[in-house]
Amino acid sequence: MAHTYISQLVHCVFSTKDRLNSIGNDIRPELWSYIGGIARTNNMKAIAIGGTANHVHILLSIPATIPLAKAMQLIKGGSSKWLHEKTGHRFQWQESYGAFTVSVSQVKATVEYINSQAEHHAKRNFEDEFRGFLTRHGIAFDEKYVFG
Repeated sequence: MAHTYISQLVHCVFSTKDRLNSIGNDIRPELWSYIGGIARTNNMKAIAIGGTANHVHILLSIPATIPLAKAMQLIKGGSSKWLHEKTGHRFQWQESYGAFTVSVSQVKATVEYINSQAEHHAKRNFEDEFRGFLTRHGIAFDEKYVFG
């Protein structure tokens, strides 16, 4: 085979530093668009982006040439810098992130989930949501390190 063909879909989740509510309603659409631009510029595809005042979800298609850690570094670093410059306020994402593989058959459901974050978080906070992701994906974790 002369070419490399992959389908690498990842549901990425990360929070603002200390889970502060620092992403206002007014800036979210522009921030999501900017994150999509970072992805495009780096040969990734942001299929869906959404979130709330303290975290973001991205369904990301990553090419074989970019490791997941590099993709997160590019997106988090670039968007943090942009948000700081745009608002004039210091902004940081948390250092860590969650990344969960998504099968092609689950893309539609994942996009719907990401696009309904406001409704979803009226019933469940980010911490419970993130613990749920870890549990559903069989990822062992120590509670004292998840949000430390």
